Amino acid sequence: MADPVEIRRVQSGGSETPTPGPDLAPEVTETSRIEGRRMNRLQAAAEVVIATAVVLTIIYYAKLPLIVLLVSILLAFILTPVVDLLAKLRVPNWLGSLIATLLLIAVLYGLFTVSYNRGMAFLQDLPQYSGELRKVVGHVRQKAEKIQKTTESTIGDKHRPPSSENTPSINITGWIASNVGPITEIVFIVSFIPFLVYFMLSWQDHVRTQTVMLFKMENRNTAYVTVGLISKMIRSYIVGNLLIGLFMGGISTAIFGIIGLPYFYFVGFISGFLSLVPYLGVVLAIVPPVVTGLGQIHSRGFAIIVLTVLGLHLFALNVLYPKFLGSRLRMNPLAVTVALLFWGWLWGAMGLILAIPVTGAMKIVFDHVESLRPYGDWLGE
Repeated sequence: MADPVEIRRVQSGGSETPTPGPDLAPEVTETSRIEGRRMNRLQAAAEVVIATAVVLTIIYYAKLPLIVLLVSILLAFILTPVVDLLAKLRVPNWLGSLIATLLLIAVLYGLFTVSYNRGMAFLQDLPQYSGELRKVVGHVRQKAEKIQKTTESTIGDKHRPPSSENTPSINITGWIASNVGPITEIVFIVSFIPFLVYFMLSWQDHVRTQTVMLFKMENRNTAYVTVGLISKMIRSYIVGNLLIGLFMGGISTAIFGIIGLPYFYFVGFISGFLSLVPYLGVVLAIVPPVVTGLGQIHSRGFAIIVLTVLGLHLFALNVLYPKFLGSRLRMNPLAVTVALLFWGWLWGAMGLILAIPVTGAMKIVFDHVESLRPYGDWLGE
């Protein structure tokens, strides 16, 4: 009786293709699956890196319009209660939005006018204690010249920097001509803020509804809740900072007035609001009263200024911020520091102002997206 294998070989013309044995097939399949999963992970990681690089590039080079857009959003959140109050009085939405926007412009104009007038008055009174300023500047100059002479004697004449006689003079006309373009561009883009605020207020219901409709049906409820939480967080952050700034400005003004600081009613509020800047605020808040007090108050007054600023900053950080912002903004100090560093690097001073609300909004999104929840936990307390 012929062998079945031989019969199959003869029927196929003697060219039977060997098939893998029963023990080899599962091993090859499992290896292929593992290799496929690894390639998929590498591809996904590469796509994330490329997408992140593209987003960072857009954020960096489009920082001016993005900053204007974010500032407009923050201002719109501030004015939303005004529009809602007018709506309860049966004022049409478009008219209430217009009134709120005009009110914002009037307040900003008033603040600018008062600040400008107080600043010019301060500059006019500056010669009254210019002698003390000259002493301070002269002392600093003597120290700098002493350091320069020591350095020159150490490195020798061969490496001495060129004298000021050979230093080319600054071309003021050329500087103005080279900077008119960027300044004009900034003014042009900033002029969009009132219009953006008005349209955000008058179309807020439409924007919120259509934003939710951009998501799939099963995700719309989550999107609606997320947008609502972001709105409440931003409004709480802005109103909380405003109340804290007014409180610290009022206390600073009262104390500066008691010690006889010139322009205490102006410098006190500047110091109070500068103290709101995270981490750097305590240093920035000391500068205006100290500079104003040169030649006017004694060392005891300077000590009171420093203790006042430090005390108010610590009180706000440990009592007022948890009271007003703790329920809406739950981020750990490391996340706040990294956010300030990152957004300050991208957008400079405006990045420091916008870092907290932007990162807080990102945390809310992370908390409501299952795949991004670990990032929200990392940012949280």
